[in-house]
Amino acid sequence: MPQTTLTLISSMATKALLADLVAAFAQQQPGTTVAVTSVGGVDAAKRVVAGEAFDIVALASDAIARLAASGHVVADTRADLVHSAVAVAVPAGAPVPDIGTEAALKAAVLAAPTLGYSTGPSGVQLAALFERWGIAQQIAPRIVTPPPGVSVGSLVARGEVALGFQQLSEMMGVPGIQVIGGLPEAVQIVTTFSAARASLSQQAAAVQAFLDFAASPATAELKQRHGMMPA
Repeated sequence: MPQTTLTLISSMATKALLADLVAAFAQQQPGTTVAVTSVGGVDAAKRVVAGEAFDIVALASDAIARLAASGHVVADTRADLVHSAVAVAVPAGAPVPDIGTEAALKAAVLAAPTLGYSTGPSGVQLAALFERWGIAQQIAPRIVTPPPGVSVGSLVARGEVALGFQQLSEMMGVPGIQVIGGLPEAVQIVTTFSAARASLSQQAAAVQAFLDFAASPATAELKQRHGMMPA
């Protein structure tokens, strides 16, 4: 049987999910292998725009929309995969602050000696929330920003961040941290992650087969195991 290899670039938020999706796809399509590269979302988009050849791009939906508008992915192949919410974590064994309401979360943020959130879409929205609360300047000196590709959870585990915010999918399974819950519903941040065929891909049929599978109801339980909801 001839073997087809597809290349996929993604952000870190979906790295673990895509590993499982690829494994499940391989069982259905044993002739197709998907090789995944996961990096910071901003870097992933830059690499695609720079002309690096990939078959599939999986990023936050707004990033996919921008790549479609610039002609770097094929717009009508876009498949929304998951909705991913932001969770909050503290170092294992640390006191657990109340984050059950917007007011409680604001108080916890103001009380934290150090704060961490990603440079991805959830981080951008968190920064906007802190601006809306009028505390952005006050907490700015306490914010620790992880380098691209480094999880907030790892900084929490090392004690460099006392209160960390990131996609639940990236917090799950990180040793040395305690995930204390999601953001209150009034201020919850949900990012949709999508995938599309890269314009440089020469393997349209194989790419479409993977996109159809990754967006199918058959993958719903797998996505929920990773702390995400099927899109």
